[in-house]
Amino acid sequence: MALNDTYEARFVQQEPAVGAGAQLLLLALLGTAVGMGPAGWAAGLACAVGTWAVLSRALARSRPRAFGAANRVTLGRAALVGGVTALVADSFEGSPPVAVLAGLTAVALVLDCVDGKVARRTGMATPLGARFDMEVDAFLILVLSVYVAAGLGPWVLLIGGMRYAFVAAAHLLPWLRAPLPPSTARKTVAALQGVLLLLAGTGLLPRPAALAVVLLALVLLAWSFGRDVRWLRRTALS
Repeated sequence: MALNDTYEARFVQQEPAVGAGAQLLLLALLGTAVGMGPAGWAAGLACAVGTWAVLSRALARSRPRAFGAANRVTLGRAALVGGVTALVADSFEGSPPVAVLAGLTAVALVLDCVDGKVARRTGMATPLGARFDMEVDAFLILVLSVYVAAGLGPWVLLIGGMRYAFVAAAHLLPWLRAPLPPSTARKTVAALQGVLLLLAGTGLLPRPAALAVVLLALVLLAWSFGRDVRWLRRTALS
């Protein structure tokens, strides 16, 4: 039994390396298909190494007996987000391949609807999986906000930075670390961020419409975070 557990643990620890390999393969395909400059390659490689390092450390701490199909879907999304990051970084050196960037983002957003369902159906929903999913989502929104901010203004970065500001504040205010109750509204607003930023970033909308779409995303996100902060504060004081 101990030997089986050791074998399974080693197999689980290999999953982040597989994800990094998938990320490198995607970067190679992007480099061949659309070409990428040094900034794109550097950003993509940083994502691959960062995801491998952080996920490996998380797995070493939690020691799950299996990685799970849902986490593999999320790992695939992380590779796609790494590709989006590379293209966004490369866009500051020239015209980005908008169709490719939008395609990768769209697939990543669709897969975001898949991993949670897979986790529940397979009985493999775990705190690690939920956190991994959330971090991939948050980073994609940050990257998209950087891309859209280049055309609409730095205020768009408030969307990508809001969750990270919340995490930073939680280090100073312990009551912000309390678990939140499940919320369909919170999940819906979070899902809309990527969709609305993608819509604004495609260039298909006139500038006023793109501004309105991104402003809507910011208002919804501020409302969602404000709602959660008020709930946490009331709970801490009660």
